Amino acid sequence: MTRLERMRQRMQEETIDTYVVLRPENGRYLSGFTGGEATLVITLERSFLLTDFRYIEQAKEQSPDFEIVKTGHDHFLAMGDMGLQSKRVGFEGDFITYADYEKLRQSFVQSELLSLPSLVNNLRSVKDEQEIPLIRQAVQIADKAFAEVLKAIEAGQTEEEIGLNLEFSMRHLGASGGSFEFIVASGLRGAMPHGTASSKKVEKGEFLTMDFGAIYQGYCSDITRTVFLGEPAEKHRELYALVLAAQRAGIAAVAPGRTGREIDAAARNIIEDAGFGEYFGHGLGHSVGLAIHEGPYFNQREECVIEPGMVLTVEPGIYIPDWGGIRIEDMVLVTEDGCEVLTQAPKELILLT
Repeated sequence: MTRLERMRQRMQEETIDTYVVLRPENGRYLSGFTGGEATLVITLERSFLLTDFRYIEQAKEQSPDFEIVKTGHDHFLAMGDMGLQSKRVGFEGDFITYADYEKLRQSFVQSELLSLPSLVNNLRSVKDEQEIPLIRQAVQIADKAFAEVLKAIEAGQTEEEIGLNLEFSMRHLGASGGSFEFIVASGLRGAMPHGTASSKKVEKGEFLTMDFGAIYQGYCSDITRTVFLGEPAEKHRELYALVLAAQRAGIAAVAPGRTGREIDAAARNIIEDAGFGEYFGHGLGHSVGLAIHEGPYFNQREECVIEPGMVLTVEPGIYIPDWGGIRIEDMVLVTEDGCEVLTQAPKELILLT
């Protein structure tokens, strides 16, 4: 069954006859179009891709299953001129602005509008045979870049220099760019889970956390490794071992039929039982694909049941103010009886001299 066929099946289940796709990654998933601006309008019989003059030829080439509609910059105005007779129209209520919602309402003035953001998102949560090889390649690029950059890290470099080296290495290996703004945080800055690279110089006697990823043909990877410069104190070794144990427990818990909440608890309980629960304040992981953060998630609230073909991160951490932080992150592919760890970079404590 093609992606469009699966989409129409979902539309019928929701008893809607038209769905408007605005989120770029959803549009790419359904149409194959990689251009800068496009809106999809999908009915039970026809598929339209609305874009402006700049992308017409690209859309014709990449989206053969869609009728290409040339518009100005206001796609909503064009929708109103298409004369579609729709009783119930679905749209991505978690993405559209209020101003654009008002335009959508004017385009389908006789229709009932329904916010159904999970319609395409749920389709994307289970990766197909075309997606998984691209994700594998994105992961391999990040693994190789880490190995290369690790050789060059030394005291006196700035976090920004390390981040730039990671991006350069990944681009050299075939990535089109980084999948998000890299986190490079050393010493006390490691207590910030999202401490993006700064002008601080890395020093002996401190942890260095690097959270980064590559984009390969539109698909993302996400990896975190924490290394130590110099000789660690006992507390550094103990807490690193604790995070690693939690991460391994989280990976071991990943299997079809379990909820994101249950898998989160497998790792979180280890950190909490050791007395550091207050220093692990984020979820255990998230899905990854055309976007760096997708659903479902591994966190304390997620009741979604994990299925084979989903790709998620497992990334526990400990972040202690005025001391520093540690995070270890792998990407895993859910299989029929557990999971496959895609990330291959070493995660035993690495000491840089």
